[in-house]
Amino acid sequence: MEERSLRISGANGTFFNRLSSTLTKIINPTKEGINSMLIALKRNNLLKAYEAYTKAEDEEANEKKYEEAYTAYLEILDKYILNSIYKKANAGTATDFQKKALSQYYGIVQLKENEFIEYKYRKQKYLLELDNENVRIINKEKLSTKYKKFYISKMDELYKRILKNYSIKLADNTSQYDSTKEFIYTKVFITLEEYIKNILVLKLEDKENKQYQDVVESYQKFEKFIVGKLDTRDTIEKNMILLEISRKLFTHSLPLVVAEQCYLKLLKDARCLVQDSKIATKRENSYKMLINLIEDYNIRLLSTKVYWDDLKERESFKAFFEKFKQIEAKKEIDFDEYMKEKEVLFIKSDLKKLNGQKQDYTTLRKYYKRKLVDYGAMREIKDSPILNYGNKEGVCKFRGKNVRLKNAS
Repeated sequence: MEERSLRISGANGTFFNRLSSTLTKIINPTKEGINSMLIALKRNNLLKAYEAYTKAEDEEANEKKYEEAYTAYLEILDKYILNSIYKKANAGTATDFQKKALSQYYGIVQLKENEFIEYKYRKQKYLLELDNENVRIINKEKLSTKYKKFYISKMDELYKRILKNYSIKLADNTSQYDSTKEFIYTKVFITLEEYIKNILVLKLEDKENKQYQDVVESYQKFEKFIVGKLDTRDTIEKNMILLEISRKLFTHSLPLVVAEQCYLKLLKDARCLVQDSKIATKRENSYKMLINLIEDYNIRLLSTKVYWDDLKERESFKAFFEKFKQIEAKKEIDFDEYMKEKEVLFIKSDLKKLNGQKQDYTTLRKYYKRKLVDYGAMREIKDSPILNYGNKEGVCKFRGKNVRLKNAS
């Protein structure tokens, strides 16, 4: 049949060639060939069900068909991993992509025992990513267009559920999560970065869709961190941008109370970086990044906060924000003065917040106070270790006596 088709057409892609190729697969079946055919069948059924579901002509019935088609589709993808890639890896014939895919698969399976919710969503996400690569290789325009629409919608849902799961853990104040919160923060930032690289970039390709155009500027800032090796300061800056984007895209999955915890985590890292930097240039660059982070935290986040547990904190922030608005009014008149006064305001605000921290920020306090002296916002008393005191109440030794410094913070 194949020989005749070649004599008749002499070219690939004809009716006879496609027919002979299909018959060859059926007559000489292989596990991979059968799996590929079944995946294509289940994928087509899914896309039809998804299209009917989005039209919502009969919402309940269409939703049920869509869920059934989606479950069947995932099952056949899961079998493909076990039947095809696993055997190729054992035989030593798997490609680098297939080896990596199998390694990721087992990494996700390990979550099943202790993190079942995360396992459930990450497995779905992984299987969809795998078949999305298959669709890309097939490179059929009609299939790619239909699949892309479903893929973005479903992945959007899965990322939101994964982030919501992390939010629940971070919002839980019981002691059992205290030791793992640091790791959860890392997972939040990794998940946000994955979303931006893999899903947001697909959304931004649609220039006619204005829904996501408000994050274009933030995405462009993020792009410079995609390539190259990042140091600690770069990583903190990148995570700042991730949080900035999350406030627009994941307001429900990462609610304000959790986003605030993530900001506080970054503030802690940034303060330590400034304090621990031994080279003056690096310390100054880290300091500028910290000032930007303080502004983001206060202006982007706290200014939108409605419910405050501590009323004193709320009143304190109100006073701070009023001063900020007064300073901001000078932006168009005298930009240099505006920048100086804004920086002084942020330094004083952060100095007050250092008082309640367990971390020893003695070196950072000295650095802050030196900045205030340089800006003329604090007077240095001669023959006094004003920059060396670490007393939270603002008391230091001056000529052998205890002296309380006015406006020490």
